[in-house]
Amino acid sequence: MEAQETTGRKKHVVVLTGAGISAESGLKTFRDSDGLWEGYNVYEVATPRGFHANPQLVLDFYNMRRKDVAAAQPNAAHTGLAELEKDFDITIITQNIDDLHERGGSSKILHLHGQIFKMRSVFDETTVYPITGDIQLGDTAPDGHQLRPHIVWFEEPVPLIEEAARIAASADIFVVIGTSLPGIPCSRPGRYRPSFYP
Repeated sequence: MEAQETTGRKKHVVVLTGAGISAESGLKTFRDSDGLWEGYNVYEVATPRGFHANPQLVLDFYNMRRKDVAAAQPNAAHTGLAELEKDFDITIITQNIDDLHERGGSSKILHLHGQIFKMRSVFDETTVYPITGDIQLGDTAPDGHQLRPHIVWFEEPVPLIEEAARIAASADIFVVIGTSLPGIPCSRPGRYRPSFYP
């Protein structure tokens, strides 16, 4: 694989990653027989209606995920992609909510489905806040509304899907690692904004 075109510019490599790339770091995938959905109803912990029905269950689920990610370390796939930046213009589009690409050394990452170490108000999806500890019911954003994970849930639009498509279309080389692609996009169009949010 040639790293540079005859013009001298680095070839643009777009890498789409999914849960499989982080499995080697000890993070469970969602769809495996012993995966994250085992023991949980996806609609109870990963939809807006599930959050409305039992917000503490959802917060607890993501509090546990945050601890898992904090304990995990980047593996050779994460660091290898970062190493490729020496020779290629690498952009990573990831379905993952972990930060292992960042900690592995990659510099250009687009998180399609959000990030586990960020939270936002239930009514403001544009302003996000870093978080390291647990979030409980009653913890509010500066706008006074309950904090929720900055995660794209089922039944919600994927805000960055158009940007991801634009980046993918600009690739000289496109690579897929660790995903079977069933979650692209993971929701139907349109905003799911029920009136029952506090």
